[in-house]
Amino acid sequence: MSTDEAIEAPLAPVRTRPRPRPRARVLSRLAGSAPAPPRPSTILHNAGVATAVLLALVAIGSLIHEPVLIPPLAASAAIIYGVPQLPLAQPRSVIAGHLLCAAVGFGVLAALGSSSWAAALAAGIGLAVMTVARTAHSPAAATSVVIVLHSPDPGTFVPLLVGSAALLVLGGCASAYARRGAARYPVYWW
Repeated sequence: MSTDEAIEAPLAPVRTRPRPRPRARVLSRLAGSAPAPPRPSTILHNAGVATAVLLALVAIGSLIHEPVLIPPLAASAAIIYGVPQLPLAQPRSVIAGHLLCAAVGFGVLAALGSSSWAAALAAGIGLAVMTVARTAHSPAAATSVVIVLHSPDPGTFVPLLVGSAALLVLGGCASAYARRGAARYPVYWW
């Protein structure tokens, strides 16, 4: 076939995908590219383990009369049991993040006292310190807020915090190993 014949030859039909209906387009945009939710049995298992660990932490906190760390630890549990592959969920980030933010919280409390303004400042500084230390764990910023607002005794608060963070991590490990085919946790320790 010569060049002139090729130019005059009819073009092959171009296949196009059918355009989705307007409602389907709207729904697909709302859904985005998020993965499908896990199976109901996985959700129930993870929620059950997280709840059991958090109830144990409340019991321990009640026994030693320390402020309940439920807000930051519940958020940590949601990350560890919900998205265990994220860097935020790894033991280094969970434990070191909470410890660094506790140090920031106690430092801000000593320098500025207990106020909402100081608590907000402690959260911001805590996020910066965790980022520099490569231990990002956003729920740990709430630990510094709890410290500034409740002024706990460091002698009992810090061991409770370390034990609580370690218990969350160990619960995540047990949860991952208890279910066949569950997401691997931890992806790395340090």
